[in-house]
Amino acid sequence: MSELEQAIEQLIKQAGWLGPFLFILLHLLRPFFLLPVAALCMAGGYLFGFLEGSFYSIVGLSLMSAAFYKLVDLFPFVRQRMMNAKRKIAGERKMTVSQVMILRIMPLVHFHLISLYLMDMTKSYREYMQYSILGVMMPSMVYTAFGQVIEEMAWYMSVLFLAGLFVVYGLLGKLNKKCSWMADKNL
Repeated sequence: MSELEQAIEQLIKQAGWLGPFLFILLHLLRPFFLLPVAALCMAGGYLFGFLEGSFYSIVGLSLMSAAFYKLVDLFPFVRQRMMNAKRKIAGERKMTVSQVMILRIMPLVHFHLISLYLMDMTKSYREYMQYSILGVMMPSMVYTAFGQVIEEMAWYMSVLFLAGLFVVYGLLGKLNKKCSWMADKNL
């Protein structure tokens, strides 16, 4: 796997002005190469710097979200397979948009399962893309900016970082329940 990553890095560096295009294309092909989103965003920071790497990752992940939406729209069996995987992993759990945004930052959460949650929460393609673009901004910037730091972080710091994200995720869920309970009480 590291040979593939090194070959891709060399190709992008030698591509000159085509490098950004190839990097964005790599985001679209990422699922076929089984590359994690976090690793690709970190590579963007390494290859292009924070601003450009973040921008290219946001564009690439946004295009990937759009392609996923169209794919499950055109091929219902793909949506059904993803829904089955979602049920196996998360059951019938309902989430808020804020929780989905936090899950996007977590490196071990499947990108397209989160996209499926967004599809279920939104009413239209436009609304889905708005939330999707907002949802990829934070992980793109976090992993691009802290690519080297996260990669070189001691294992216990990585565990603390993930634990912190889980705490925020849980707090957002409790806050949503409390707010919905208060809204129901006022009706």
